[in-house]
Amino acid sequence: MHAFKYHRPSSVNDAAALAKGEAKLLAGGQTLVQTMKLRLASPSDIIDLGTIKDLAGIKSDGKAVSIGAMTRHADVAASADVASRIKALAQLASWIGDRQVRNRGTIGGSLANNDPAADYPAAVLGLGATVHTNKRKIAADDFFKGMYETALAADEIITAVSFPAPKKAAYMKFPQPASRFALVGVFVAQTTGKGNEGVRVAVTGAASHVHRAKPIEDALAKSFTADAAKSVKIPAGHLNSDLHGSAEYRAHLVSVLAARAVAAMG
Repeated sequence: MHAFKYHRPSSVNDAAALAKGEAKLLAGGQTLVQTMKLRLASPSDIIDLGTIKDLAGIKSDGKAVSIGAMTRHADVAASADVASRIKALAQLASWIGDRQVRNRGTIGGSLANNDPAADYPAAVLGLGATVHTNKRKIAADDFFKGMYETALAADEIITAVSFPAPKKAAYMKFPQPASRFALVGVFVAQTTGKGNEGVRVAVTGAASHVHRAKPIEDALAKSFTADAAKSVKIPAGHLNSDLHGSAEYRAHLVSVLAARAVAAMG
């Protein structure tokens, strides 16, 4: 690693004030630390968010579940509040990485990093969640911009994510065996609430960043059945192709996994 200055701010405002130039925010460190070890990243300063207690925790009011940015994956997976309101979200968290990753990684870190194959972005987009920062609220449809790119400004810090409780939801994932990232992951939800009604289908792992599968949403809006989802032929032109699977294979998986998600809802 290269030399850097290490900071332990006591508040979000203090952390934001330090987030300048080549400084980097540290959440769970599951990506940043590894890239620093490989000398792919050389931040001038590391700002540890783990010392800000207000950033962790889970709250539920019956209509929505709010998860603090520094809440660990393992805590989301084990939360009775999450499981009772959005079972699919708790299950998704339990499938992230391995036990070590789940006990260190955070939801805020995952979303800010926006890895193309990360699981949480599918839940955020699929449920129409809202990302809260120290400056504003960002709708899921406006948050993810591209590969490792989000709507966050340089000094903007995720503080929490609010998930509206859906009518039904399920997540299905085809994991890459070694990394356990999603080769393809599909989150399907029947959403409720003003301005967020209908069917949402979010896909991770298949393209440069998480996206909604509009053709499947349209098919399920007409007939919410596994057969309707599976019958949709997803174009492969915009999808990833690598040693783990071709674009055509990923396109096929999107429809298959969407159908399995619908079937899992019963």
